[in-house]
Amino acid sequence: MRKLLNYLPFYFTVCLILGICIQYYFTIWTFGSLKPILIVLFLSGMLFIFRNSILYRITTFLLFVFVGICSVYFSNDRNHTSYYQHKITKKSTVLLIISKVVKEGAYAYKYIAKVAQVDGVSTRGNVLLNLEKDSLKRTLNVDDSLLSFANFTTLKPPLNPHQFNYKQYLARQGIYQQIELKKDRYQFLGNGRSTLRGFSARIRIQINTALQKHAFSTSTLAVMNALLLGQRKDLSNQLRNEYENAGAIHILAVSGLHVGILLLLFHFLLQPLERLRQGKLIKIILVIALLWFFALIAGGSASVLRAVTMFSFVAVGLSFKRRKTISFSLISSAFLLLLVHPMFLFDVGFQLSYFAVFGIVWVQPKLANLLKSKYWFFRKVWSLCSVSIAAQLGVLPLSLFYFHQFPGLFFLSNVLIIPFLGAILMGGIFVIILALSNLLPNFIAVCYNGIIEALNGLIHWISSKEAFLFQGIPMSFLRMLASYLFCIAMVQVCQKFNVKTLRYFLLSLLLIQGTIWFEHIKFTNKNEFIILHASRKSVYGQRKGKTLFLKTNQPLTSWLEMTQIENYRVGEQLNFIKQQAATNYFTIGNQDFLVVDSLGIYQVEGLKNPIVLLQSSPKINLARLIKTIAPKLLIADGSNYTAYVKRWRIVSNKNGIPFYDTRTQGAYVLKF
Repeated sequence: MRKLLNYLPFYFTVCLILGICIQYYFTIWTFGSLKPILIVLFLSGMLFIFRNSILYRITTFLLFVFVGICSVYFSNDRNHTSYYQHKITKKSTVLLIISKVVKEGAYAYKYIAKVAQVDGVSTRGNVLLNLEKDSLKRTLNVDDSLLSFANFTTLKPPLNPHQFNYKQYLARQGIYQQIELKKDRYQFLGNGRSTLRGFSARIRIQINTALQKHAFSTSTLAVMNALLLGQRKDLSNQLRNEYENAGAIHILAVSGLHVGILLLLFHFLLQPLERLRQGKLIKIILVIALLWFFALIAGGSASVLRAVTMFSFVAVGLSFKRRKTISFSLISSAFLLLLVHPMFLFDVGFQLSYFAVFGIVWVQPKLANLLKSKYWFFRKVWSLCSVSIAAQLGVLPLSLFYFHQFPGLFFLSNVLIIPFLGAILMGGIFVIILALSNLLPNFIAVCYNGIIEALNGLIHWISSKEAFLFQGIPMSFLRMLASYLFCIAMVQVCQKFNVKTLRYFLLSLLLIQGTIWFEHIKFTNKNEFIILHASRKSVYGQRKGKTLFLKTNQPLTSWLEMTQIENYRVGEQLNFIKQQAATNYFTIGNQDFLVVDSLGIYQVEGLKNPIVLLQSSPKINLARLIKTIAPKLLIADGSNYTAYVKRWRIVSNKNGIPFYDTRTQGAYVLKF
């Protein structure tokens, strides 16, 4: 750790990250493209003036902070004059080129498409493309192009608290709008200019076509696509959930684990080249070339490119056979990736990859030294176990922050699978090469299919042990930071026990306890009334401290509905959710609430400017209701017909009464 802190690019990377965060969260730079370049040149020139002084260091750090600000500014397509939204009119036609195939929905095929032209003028920017399913038309592939009218709509934010924010997820990839096309509302133009991404997609199609000629089951093909080709869109939800619950979902994502294993395999296989003159240099070049060729075949996704870039630096570090060089290589690769793609910083995969690798590099040697044995087998088993523990320790606070669950049997799944993952990967590559050459014997296909089925069976068995899957674990951002400080201090005190490390450990322990106490006070004193959005149902309740008293007009049965309630419980750190019988009239504090359901009853004595919840599409004269009870606010939840809600909004606007629709505005929250 001390040597890492003395590594200058470490501070450059920290300053770059600081600049990225400043521009992303506060958007301080909106002054065009020329001025930031001039400022960077000015700060660079000042380095020659402030040579060998404290101002030199300050200016250097400011330079890299501003480089981070500039990288975010220039990576945002909306800051360029050629952005498609700057060219569009209501009657515009757009040329769309498919750049990525996304997992299809129930009624539409989904793609990421580049807006190449607007009315014949070249543009930039990407959109989410939804094409209505049609059995008579073939699905689109990468590099296919089509012409349509510009019917863009804004992506919708999450409608309930602590729900996954798909709009934000796409925005970090530079996608801010979507376009929905009926099957007869676009003109297919065929395959356009070939790109590397399109070339990669065509290779994967050829591979899948060749594999489908042999005795591979649907689940095996889906796992092979995920393991070897980086494509998880064919995985069933059940299979994906089983891998997640077993703590082995990283096996199905071509990222750091796979590329790291391939790096070690290539490094071992090409070891004889070091005997040649300049053999070490030749070996490094070949290893890096093979890694990048694998990245091309695997689709060149963000996770694959990150992993290959990171391990290209690691390959150089391995050639020097120095562990600290590997740490420095990781810092350098992170700096390069964030400089080119600053939004990677907010990608969960990027964060998990680097934290896992840093955990292995920094913690694993210390764990390996805890247990020593004169027997080779036990040394290897413990070495493998220590790698799994170190990686899990590196990502544990982060994974709890994002996923709020901890697979207790991760240790078992990793110990049983990872030793054989290299052989599975190399065997899969061998199978693909034989299949493409039409030389794959049937017995090899049957054997490999059996191996993957056995892998799926093992994962199913581990995931079925629900007692070892700890779910609904609350983890805020502050608690996550405190947890990492605690982990670092704990490793330090285990490595070198003295007064200094013990002091840091106790301080980190006090910090995490203080964070938990602060959040406990914060959520215990929180009181609010909430109406959640649920399709065709009415879900509302009163939150008192750490208890939610929930009311519904129908039982919650679907997975989505239960997930939304669970997300709210975990995000708000609730201890209990108690269901109560629904009533049409209640009071919270000094505020009256009236629920008007399908019976249409609203004449209740003693009401004083109530908040009215309209549910189950009541057939009422809303103007008469407004005149009779003078409501303070009208709320329509997801249990009402869309046509009714539109009519109610018009009536409420005419009468000067505020109207709230959970279908478009999300959950309604009233704090007390």
